[in-house]
Amino acid sequence: MAIWDKVRQGIDKAGKAAQDVFDEGKLRLDAYRAREQADKAAEALGYAIFRAADAGGELEAEARQRLLDALRTRDSEARKLETDLANERAAAGAAAPAAATEGASSTPGTPPATPASDPTTPPA
Repeated sequence: MAIWDKVRQGIDKAGKAAQDVFDEGKLRLDAYRAREQADKAAEALGYAIFRAADAGGELEAEARQRLLDALRTRDSEARKLETDLANERAAAGAAAPAAATEGASSTPGTPPATPASDPTTPPA
């Protein structure tokens, strides 16, 4: 029965990894959409100010406040989701080295595995 327990553990790990990837993807998509909405709110505010100035006046205080409130709301939501995503990545990054050391060899004299370098960053 020990082999079945190991198979079950492997399936559970794979399922958790797949769920984590799915959750991060959903959070990433939510953050992208929220940022897109904040950008559209900023664009609407900019166009309203431009059109008012182009007409020789200023944007009415009520309209300006409404557009600013919409922008603040959408921007704070986008920032929250971006922070959540960064925290999720940091937690996943902290969990990855711990998982890598679980299966590491304990043979004396064997150097520890070095993480793969990020191709987007220059070497030190």
